[in-house]
Amino acid sequence: MANTLDRINTIAAKLRSAQSAVSTEEATKNALVMPFIAQVLGYDVFDPAEVVPEFVSDVGTKKGEKIDYAILRDGAIQILIECKKIGEPLNINHASQLFRYFAVTSARIAILTNGLEYQVFTDGDRPNIMDSKPFLVFDILDMDNVLVPEVAKLSKESFDLDSIVSAAEELKYIGQIKRLLTQEIKTPSEDWIRYFVSRVYEGKATQRIVDQFRPLVSKAAAQFIADQVSDRLNTALGDNTGAVIAAPSEAPAADPARALEPKPVTDDGVVTTEEELDGFNIVRAILAKEIDPARVCYRDAKAYFAVLLDDNNRKPIVRLHLNGKSIKFITTFENGKDGERHDIGNVVDLYRHMDRLLATVKNYG
Repeated sequence: MANTLDRINTIAAKLRSAQSAVSTEEATKNALVMPFIAQVLGYDVFDPAEVVPEFVSDVGTKKGEKIDYAILRDGAIQILIECKKIGEPLNINHASQLFRYFAVTSARIAILTNGLEYQVFTDGDRPNIMDSKPFLVFDILDMDNVLVPEVAKLSKESFDLDSIVSAAEELKYIGQIKRLLTQEIKTPSEDWIRYFVSRVYEGKATQRIVDQFRPLVSKAAAQFIADQVSDRLNTALGDNTGAVIAAPSEAPAADPARALEPKPVTDDGVVTTEEELDGFNIVRAILAKEIDPARVCYRDAKAYFAVLLDDNNRKPIVRLHLNGKSIKFITTFENGKDGERHDIGNVVDLYRHMDRLLATVKNYG
């Protein structure tokens, strides 16, 4: 699992640096999909006994139609891969060739990808007919660590068709539920809001009341997630009382008290907000598996909230720009001191940039 995640992170780093240069389907296949097949899944893309590009299998009246890649094991086709160019949204309409080839080959796994997002299908609903919904969906730049073992099962080293298929139905529904929850948290639907209104508001749920509750539901969801993050951080640091306690570190570190205590309002009018502190705690939780959290400190300013390694201005980890009325964004430093801007909806979106934060502290050694 660890090796699979490391390989995915390598692909992700390459994608971030080369994304602007990849604009066509062929470039997507050469720069992103082939490295994924070779490095993450472990198949030899130059051995036609393992990977067949432009695979042809006549289907009914469709003569000479090609699938981008077919992956073989012991002479039998196991995985079919259809590619679209990077940035192109993936939907079931893009999978027509996969549907046709799935029915006439021995493959039971099909992958639709744009080099960034991967959708993995099987035939759990009806034998030899590809399901209309993927059982596994993952994003190279926002990899859910829970899914890494499932990706590993597709690799040459660990390919386990029975295990993949048996877990597919559960994964499909869990994945769909998680995506729905994510969507509801970010942009609550009318039904979602009315559900909570009906349980916490005693009056009639008029449209005006529903509109009033819309930002409250979003804020409550964000705060709930932040609370869970804080609890996990406290547990990771060995604290059961609710106060964050830093573990000792052999590396030189800043004063833990300075890193953890909220700073007062300064003479220049800088105010450290709860949202900024929530973001700081999320960053510390992300980095806890790589470094001692006591080394992660912050300095607040009017323009931004800086999170630093060892309280050193020369080692910025991320800057939080959260005080804008409508736009919030962060600046990350995995590619150098100039930093790169990324718009966010709220501090919970910091989790989408986990790899960038980890890469930054690794760069500092």
